[in-house]
Amino acid sequence: MTLPEQACQALEAFEQSKGWEQRARLLMQWGERLEPLEDTEKTEANRVHGCESLVWLVAEQVDGQWRFKAGSDARLLRGLLALLLVRVQGSGSAELATLDLHEWFTQLGLERQLSPSRSNGLHAVLLRMAELASTR
Repeated sequence: MTLPEQACQALEAFEQSKGWEQRARLLMQWGERLEPLEDTEKTEANRVHGCESLVWLVAEQVDGQWRFKAGSDARLLRGLLALLLVRVQGSGSAELATLDLHEWFTQLGLERQLSPSRSNGLHAVLLRMAELASTR
């Protein structure tokens, strides 16, 4: 399975960062890259439940591939969402359903920073992606 180009770039950047401080800074920078959601997209219908922070997810299918936009009120979570998005962009529905989230964040060296609530929140986002992908 080949990673999307941006996922490869993320992996490279995180592999080169030494220690949590550098990774945290990098995480914040990735969060700033997220395409901002419009206020009209921050609706209850787009909200992901199961996250402690507010998280919204918008999905569209382009030529059989899924494109997602996500946003959150929490800075660290925005970074994690950005890394999740670069990993799943362009995936098909079947791939979304089988993605190993823990393995991806382990590859990035961020598994220790995924508290159970953050991990559950990201799983909720991934489940919501798979759900959206399977209903269209």
